[in-house]
This record gives sequence, C-alpha cells and structure tokens, in this order.
Amino acid sequence: MSDIASLLQASLQPASRKQAEQQLHALTTQPGFLPHLLRLILDPANDRPTRLAGGIYLKNVAKLRWEEDVAALPEQDKTSLRSELVPAMIALSGPADKAIRAQIAESVALIAELDFPVKWTDLIDQLVMSLSPTEYSVNIGVLETAHSIFRQWRAQVRTDELFTEINLVFSRFMTPFLQLFRASASLLFTTPAPPNLSLVARTQILLAEIFYDFTCQDLPPDIEDAHDEFFAPTTGMFHQFLAWDPAELRGEPDDTTPSLSTQLKTGIFEIAELYIKLYPDQLSKSPAVEGFVQGVWQLVGSGKLPGVADDSLVSQSLRFISTAIRSGYYKSLFSSRDTISSLVQGVVVPNVGLREHEMEQFEDDPLEFIRLDLSPGSGGVGGAGSATDASTRRQSAADVLQALVGSGYQTEATEIVGTWIGTGLTEYNSNPAQNWRAKDSAVYLLTAVATEASTTQHGVTSTNAQVDVVKFFSDHVYQDLQAPAGSVHPILQVDAIRFLLTFRNQLTKEQLLSVLPLLVRHLGSDNYVTYTYAAITIDRILFIKKGAQLLFSQADIHDFAPDLLNAVLSKIEAAGSPEKVAENDHLMKCAMRVIVTARQTLTPTHQQILQRLVGILGIISKNPSNPNFDQYIFESISALMRFIVQGNPSTLPAFEEALFGPFTFILQQDIDQYIPYTFQILAQMLSMHTTGVPAAYRSLLPFLLTPACWQQKGSIPGLVKLLKAFLARDAAEMISTGQITAVLAVVQQRLIPSKINDAWGFELLEGVVTYVPPPQLKQYFKVLIMTLLTRMQTSKTDKYVYLFSQFLLFTMAINVDGLGPDYVISTIEEIQPQLWSQILGNFVVPQVPKMPHKDRKVAAVGLTRMLTESSIMTTGPSAQTWPAAFTALARLFNEPQYLTKSSGDADTNAGITEIDYEEQTAGYQAAYSRLASSESAPVDPVAYVRDPREFLSASLAKGSPQVKTLLAACPADVRNALAAAGVVVG
Repeated sequence: MSDIASLLQASLQPASRKQAEQQLHALTTQPGFLPHLLRLILDPANDRPTRLAGGIYLKNVAKLRWEEDVAALPEQDKTSLRSELVPAMIALSGPADKAIRAQIAESVALIAELDFPVKWTDLIDQLVMSLSPTEYSVNIGVLETAHSIFRQWRAQVRTDELFTEINLVFSRFMTPFLQLFRASASLLFTTPAPPNLSLVARTQILLAEIFYDFTCQDLPPDIEDAHDEFFAPTTGMFHQFLAWDPAELRGEPDDTTPSLSTQLKTGIFEIAELYIKLYPDQLSKSPAVEGFVQGVWQLVGSGKLPGVADDSLVSQSLRFISTAIRSGYYKSLFSSRDTISSLVQGVVVPNVGLREHEMEQFEDDPLEFIRLDLSPGSGGVGGAGSATDASTRRQSAADVLQALVGSGYQTEATEIVGTWIGTGLTEYNSNPAQNWRAKDSAVYLLTAVATEASTTQHGVTSTNAQVDVVKFFSDHVYQDLQAPAGSVHPILQVDAIRFLLTFRNQLTKEQLLSVLPLLVRHLGSDNYVTYTYAAITIDRILFIKKGAQLLFSQADIHDFAPDLLNAVLSKIEAAGSPEKVAENDHLMKCAMRVIVTARQTLTPTHQQILQRLVGILGIISKNPSNPNFDQYIFESISALMRFIVQGNPSTLPAFEEALFGPFTFILQQDIDQYIPYTFQILAQMLSMHTTGVPAAYRSLLPFLLTPACWQQKGSIPGLVKLLKAFLARDAAEMISTGQITAVLAVVQQRLIPSKINDAWGFELLEGVVTYVPPPQLKQYFKVLIMTLLTRMQTSKTDKYVYLFSQFLLFTMAINVDGLGPDYVISTIEEIQPQLWSQILGNFVVPQVPKMPHKDRKVAAVGLTRMLTESSIMTTGPSAQTWPAAFTALARLFNEPQYLTKSSGDADTNAGITEIDYEEQTAGYQAAYSRLASSESAPVDPVAYVRDPREFLSASLAKGSPQVKTLLAACPADVRNALAAAGVVVG
C-alpha cells in the first residue's frame, strides 16, 4: 500500500503510465486499498497532482469496477468508502481543493446510482447533517454532492422504483433544502451585501440546480405549497433574482465566464421553461409567465447584453420565449402582429448577427466555431447553466422564429422577417465587400423562417410553405457556392455550404449531384471552416435515405470518388502532429462515407487508399486523442476491405500484409483504445478465409487466450468474434493442441461469472457446440453445464435465465451429427437425476413466450427436436413436463411469420446503413466500440429447416409411439391452434 502515491505519480508520466496503471489495477482488489487511497487523497502532505490523480482513479474505480463480479472489490472496502466519502467532501471544502472535491462528488454520484438507497441507506442523512447555517463553503460541497446524485433523475424514465427513491430523498432533504433556499436568498437581498457574498451566491446557484432536480419528474407538495414564494410576480424570489445584479459580482466587459448573478438568472429561466412544459396549470394561477417575458425583454431586448459572458443567459431566455410560444397557453401574449414585429426587431435580429468574438473564433478556433454552429438549436432539459451550452445566441434567436412559424403565426412571421431579409440583401448588393455581414444575417434568417421541422441527423424535414427554399438558393446562395476562393467573404461561402447541408432533403438527387463537384472543390480550400463544412455536407448528402435505401449508390459517385478521397486524406495528412491529424473527425467521417458509398468502384486505387489510411493510423497511434476520429478510420479500413475483397477475393492477402504490422504494434504496445477495433478487423479478415487458417493467425492464438487479453471490457466482443472464426475453420487443430481447453476456461472463469459479459460467454459457447465434434466435446460438457448451473444458483438474473434457456434450445436445434437433444439432457441427468425436468419446467418453458423474434425459429426447432427425438423426454418424470413444453411450442406458432423468416436472408449491406454516429456519445470509456463495417449478415443456425411448421408436422409423423401417446393427451385447443397455424397434428 505504501507504493500507491508513487504509482499515482508514475501514472502521470507518459513513459511509465501504462505499467503504473496495471499495478494499480492489480492492487485495487486488495483489502484496505480503497480506504487507503481516500486517506491519501485527503492528506495535504501529498502534492496536489498526486492527490488529484488519486481522486480521478477513485472515480474510475466507482465508474468501471464497483459492480465487477469477476475480480470483485472487497465488500468491506465498499462499506468503508460509503461511510467516509461524504465526510471527505466536507474536508475538501476549501477553494484550493475544488478540483479534487469534484472528483469525490462524482464518485459519490456514481456509487449512489448503484447502491442508493438499498445499500447506502444513510447517504441523505449524512448530507443533511453536514449542512451548516453559517459555513457556506461547506454547504457548497454538500450541495454539489447532492446535485450530482439528484441530477440523474432528469434523464430517467418514470418508474415505481425511481419515485420510491425520490420520495425517500424528499422526506429527509426537502425541509432543510427549503430552509437553506430562503436563508441564502434573504442574505443575498440584504443591504449591505454580506461579506461572503460570492459563497452565498454559489450556494444559491446550486440550490436552483436542485430545485430543477426536485421538479423534473413531478411537482413535490412542499414546493407546490410554496409556489408563490418562488413565482409570484414582483415579490417571488425568482422574479426578484431576475432584477438582482450586485456590483460586487459583476465581471469585466471582456470576461468570457458568466458572472454568478448571470448563472443564477440562467438557471431560473430554465426552471421557468420546465414549468411551462410540465406544470402549465400551476403557472396559470398567477401572471408569472407574463412577468418572465417582461424579464426577458428588460434583460436582453435590443441587444442589452452583448458580452460573451452573457451568451448562456441570452440563449436560455430566448429558449424560454420559444417554449412559451410553442405551448399554446399564451396566445394572448404573442398573437398580435405588433408583438411579433417587436420580437423580431428587438430580440431575434440583434442576436442573429455575427459578433467580433465569433469572427475571431472563425479564424483562431475554427473547430469550436463549427461545434457551436452545428450544435442543436434548442437544448433539452439540462438544468441551470448546462443546456444553454448546447446552443448559440443565433440558434436560440432562430428558434424563436421557428416557434412562431410552427405555432400558427406563420404568415405574420414570414412577412415581417421577409422585410428584414430583403433589407439585408439590398444592403449587401450595394457594397458586397463591405456589407457581407448583412447577407450572412439574411441567409440565417431565411433558414430559420423556412424551417418547420428538422433533426440533427436528417436536416430539415418540413419547410414553411410560404418560403421557396430552392428559388432562394438559386437567386442568392448558389452564386457564393460557385464563387472562386477569395472573391467573396469565406463566411458567405460557409453560409452557402451550410444552406445546402440544412436543406439537402429539399433538393432532388440530380440537383445534389450537380453541386457535389463544387463541394469537392471546396475541400481544397485554405480556410479550415470552409473545407470542414464541405466534408460534413458531403457526408450528410451521401447518407440521405429514401425509405430504408441510401439515395446514392456507387455508380453515382464513381467518377469523382477517387478525387474526393484524395482531397480529404490530403487535408488529414497535412495536419502534422498526431493530435492535429486526429482533431478533425469530420474529415475522417467524410472519407469513411465515400468509401462506404463508392464500394467496389475503388478497386483500381484501393492499395493507395489503404496505404494512406495505414499511414494515418500510424501517426495517431503515437498519441490517441479523439475517439470519433478513431472510430471512423477503423470503420474506413474495415469498409474498404469488406467491399474490395467481396468483389475480388484475391486482394485479401494484400490487406493482411498491410494491416498485420500495425495491428501487431497496437497489441504489443497495448494501445487499449485501438485493441477492440483490432480484434474486430482480425476477425473480419479471418472470416474471409473460406478454408483453413493461415500461420500468421495461428501464431496469434496463444496470445488471445491469455487472461490479460480479456481484462478490457471493450475487447471482449471482438475477441469472441475472432475465436468463433478460429473455431469455424480450425477446431481440429485447437483440439489437438489443447487450446479448446483454454477457450472453455475463458468462458467458465471470465465470461459466464460476469453479469456484464455473460451474453458473450454464451455466444462463444454457441461456437464451441457448433464446431467441436460431440465426441471431443463430451469430456468438457458436463463441467461446462455445472458452471452454468452454479452461476444460476449464485447470481441469477432475468437475462441469464433467458440466455441459459436459449443456449440449451440452440444446442438441441443445430444440425450436428451426434449432438441431439439427449446429448444435452443425459449430461444434465448425470449431474443429478430428474434435474432436467426441473430445468425445463422452471426455466426453459417459462422463457419460450419471451423469446425475441430473431430467436424464435431456433427455439421452435430446438423444442420440436426435444419433444420428438429425445427418448428421455418421453419416459419417467421428464414425460410429465412434455405437455407444458408442447403447449409453449404451440404458442410460438401464433405468429408464424417470425418462424419462417430466416435471419440469414439479410443482404450484403448488413450493418452498413447503421454507420452513423451523429447522435452517438463516443468516448474511450465506452464498453464496446462496434465496427458496423465488420458486421456480416447473421447466419441462420437452423437453415436446414425451411419452415418450422413443416418440420414439426414431419417430426410428429415420425415420432415414437410414446410421442403419439403424449400428443393425444394434449388439450384439444392446443392441437386445434397448431392445425390452424398449418401444422399437421397426427
């Protein structure tokens, strides 16, 4: 334990990081480690970087290993930590410890999500007892911790379990919460201001966050009773805070961080927006909304808050207006033409124009400019000071227009905005070089007023019928799209590309094909935002679907795909350092989309493309820094190989030659971010060999079976896929070398005991029973079944019962010589006589009706074979379960369409249309980064059965006399239902 501090220090150095992390990982399960780590974090004698590293490590343990069931954390350590974490938060109340305190607060939240309230019964009492009437620095630590627990409720679905937890919290926390809210508000409203003003203000911001937490699911009675205290016009605390602006808390004009009073006002507008959405009746009891609308006007009307620090407040207050308009409850407030005109003139137009700050960002921080420009226009429920991070002022202003257009004020809004657009275009045409900003605002306003409905993934899906988008594009936008570089301001070119991106669904395929070459030209621009937007737009255009089919095929882009790929890859390669190469994932995503669309037409140039992709991978592997970029480059390599080898199998060795070197480097250097992808592509390559296994793969197998390989959760799916590919091609060799024993050891020791990985264990077992001949499997099968039953006894879950039942039916269903139903049943009976009838009655039969559609054919075939081919099933105690099993089988035939459709009928595009990560939260902590390109069409394990109804009819006809006796004893309604489904029943 004395080494922990030095290991944490070593984990901060790139050269020693990996080894230090491995040693910490090994120490973590030792009794006493976690309490010792917490004491180290709290000890001011240790240097701050070491303490912070300890806090981060503790948080990661809570996030990734708290419920680990293979290498489990000692329960005594977990109990100790639960009792010590809240006091640790209090001990870290000082401002110098803020960063460390944040890690501890996050640890509390992560553990509470799993253990509260069942295992951590006194958590809320610990928090309440820590609140202080005077020590506001302590209160901040307590409230940060409380909020980190309660904010989880915002994204959760309403369940009895959730409301039990919420009500428990309210019973302990609500009274002290309201008392502290009133006390801190009273302090803030006093004159002169208290000496600890900023601490009290920070407390009030956190209290507003928790107010949102407390009301995000339902309205608590205590808060409902105190409604007027918060919402009453003029006298309510929320309305008073909108006018509260103490000089001591004001920042400098050029500050970029919101002041404390700004943060509090932003939170209040978020609460007001939430109430409009969830509790409009409560709000209607007083003119509260009118007061908030007046507050917006006084705060942000006519550009009163131009500073960057006020962006979050302006965006949120405008979003409040949009929500009020869309709710339909306040038509009297917004219906008059004069009001709409005032809104457009005083609120929308001043916030649509680009400011100097954004111009500087366009030049100096282009990726941040793009991120903000592409972020969703209206944030969701996010709590005080968080949802507003998702949208800019101009997006929130545009959203006000879209709310007007979509809420019955289309004609008025379109006419009023149309005047402003016309004025802007006229101003631009009078002096294009000088007045480009006027056109930028005009194009943005047109985009806003023309949009009736849109999604992040698909762009605008419905337009304002009073706006001719295509005509505006032709008259005013196309000229900027085709203008030579330098002849118009680059922002206008970006506007033109963005217009195309936004309204791509409103243009025909022919129109889009005609502009694609212009976008390819923009990929060569010197302006970062221009070429990045071109890449984004090409990707989104190529992803357009009509129904389930992609609009563009390889024939459509055959002529310019190589030039397009060359332009994108050249931009990536020119970036230089690993971090710069990987920073622009939009470019890599565009390259991936072109490869996925062009497919076999890239055959003539595929070797050069592969070499360039491998070269880029070599650069970024020196310092992985962008999970999105990584996903797209591996997806690109996988897709290129998939389509080229599919069209020309002789190219596979060239792919293997190019990739084995980099992949070996990744495995040897233990680049854990890339290892899950590496295993998936190795599995994909091996699966392309129709017979045998090349020596290079065989030499890899011993490494794949080492315990270290299976420690990273994200690697397991790829490893399972890879081992199944080995089993399918090389089972005889694996048996002769004893490697099959190592495969089963992985299943029994690493996968089946784990609630997280048990499904992968069963998938690997399906490969074992499919490809290992039954005589060789026999020596392992009994022990294997005992392992499965032990897990059923020790930590049964609903998922596990289903997986276990499905595996038994799968093993009985597949067409492997010597592996019939009695192979399975007799093995179970060897363990304990009459055990099979218990398993069948208690687990398998109850699971059959729950089978998802994809598994029903296998279940039907497995049950049919069990009922008609097993001699054990027709005699003794097992025969008593025959009628129940037959009834379960009959019910599967109520929806015969799911029994005849083979999962192997999927086309060669399996997975490809799923390659879209627009709404994915990528990150290295993700449990599994699936490569869609490496997916193959699912194989039907019972393809030998064309129609399970015919199979059951034939099997019953061939059945033994005992089968026919048992069948005759079945209820008539069951047999009649089968006959109605097309099964011949005797």
